[in-house]
Amino acid sequence: MTSFSDLGLPKQALRAVDRMGFETPTPVQQQAIPYVLEGSDVIAAASTGTGKTAAFLLPVLSRLGKREKGKTAPRALVITPTRELAEQISYNSKIISRSCGLFSTVVFGGKPYNSQIRELRRGTDILIATPGRLNDLIERGVADLSEVEVLVLDEADRMLDMGFLPAVKQIVSKVPKERQTLLFSATIDESIQKNLSELLVGPKVVQVAQKGETAKIVEQFVMPASNSQKPELLKCLLDEKGHDRVIVFARTKRRAEDLARELNRSGFKTECIHSDKTQGQRKSALQSFRKGNAGIIVATDVLARGIDIPEVDYVVNYDLPDMPEDYIHRIGRTGRAGNEGFAVSLVAQKQIDRLEAIEQLIGRSIPVMRIESYDLDMSQLAKPSRREAAKARDGESKRGSRQKARKARSKKERKDPEYDYTGYGDLRKGAKKRKDLRPGDPDMRPGRANRKKRASSSSSKPKRNAKKSDAPSKRNKKGKR
Repeated sequence: MTSFSDLGLPKQALRAVDRMGFETPTPVQQQAIPYVLEGSDVIAAASTGTGKTAAFLLPVLSRLGKREKGKTAPRALVITPTRELAEQISYNSKIISRSCGLFSTVVFGGKPYNSQIRELRRGTDILIATPGRLNDLIERGVADLSEVEVLVLDEADRMLDMGFLPAVKQIVSKVPKERQTLLFSATIDESIQKNLSELLVGPKVVQVAQKGETAKIVEQFVMPASNSQKPELLKCLLDEKGHDRVIVFARTKRRAEDLARELNRSGFKTECIHSDKTQGQRKSALQSFRKGNAGIIVATDVLARGIDIPEVDYVVNYDLPDMPEDYIHRIGRTGRAGNEGFAVSLVAQKQIDRLEAIEQLIGRSIPVMRIESYDLDMSQLAKPSRREAAKARDGESKRGSRQKARKARSKKERKDPEYDYTGYGDLRKGAKKRKDLRPGDPDMRPGRANRKKRASSSSSKPKRNAKKSDAPSKRNKKGKR
């Protein structure tokens, strides 16, 4: 059996291996580490949870050596798509850096600039960054990439999916052409080969996982349920299978929030993570889950890639993802580093097409899981007829149109808000409510009724005085009293 010492790592890196609790290298580490140590460019594809981070950090930090006095610019740069991934890589990097006598710095959005600028000015050996924040720091003249010897593109497929290609190319243009480039990804597809292969020179290819391969140790199941049945089915599943270390994936931010609220009301300690949460809120939720204060995390796909949450018992797909590849990343949150785990997908009839696409991608059908406390609605697995499918599509189209109309109205209201200046006193005096005014009425403008009233009040006052002075008194008009 191969050990880390057999891979050619120096003593200081092996000390870091002991601190991190690694015993034997994973397949991607066995294949990639020797190539990185010899200075070759590398393209590595491996499924999530297989140790890609250590596969590039251990050899990269081993090769850097001590930096020259007076130089502060980073010599290794790791670009990763999300804040959570940046923090995770930074955590592992600091352990290895300390063993190697080096310094590590992380920069990403959602944090104040000042502290990150101070870190960079003090000097660092390896910089971990998200594309947006790094470009901001480059424009401010703070991040100097002229001394970078090793460039790492982590989760490259995810960066392309998130639209970071222009930002990544802008960063690469600031890095010396004479460098070592390492590209790590869950999959190597045509998009990566087309857009990023030009950044590497004669790369060694490490293909541990083919596209569509999932962690073999993760058992996969489906449970049929309509959307109205899903909340009750999920609670029964959590009661029966346990709810101490569970991740539940929802399709949208709103569904994630609603589901987390419902689970908390039902007595399940639950946290929620999605892209609208601040960095501090996400970090707090993950820490609460890791410490066992919360047994369940409800999340959107923001948590699907690269985040290492150890000992997750199982994953629930409350909604199937839009893209089959995202299913693979979701279920990869469990069964990591040799641990056992399973994944359950709750499937409604209108999601059968998505289920079939997933089964085609992984090359096998997914069996049904049954539980004692809930009778499954097996009719949900029957493929809808053409008429039902057309009706469902028409319904989705109408819902989409209604949502667009609501957004347009909301946008218009934000731009030109309508206010009701009519108070109770005005109503007693006969003023019109805004809702009673017809479109196009000049009084539709905010405050028009009150302005008009004030104007008429001020203009009519002299006239009343004039009439009073010119008109005959009651005594004269009647002749006598």
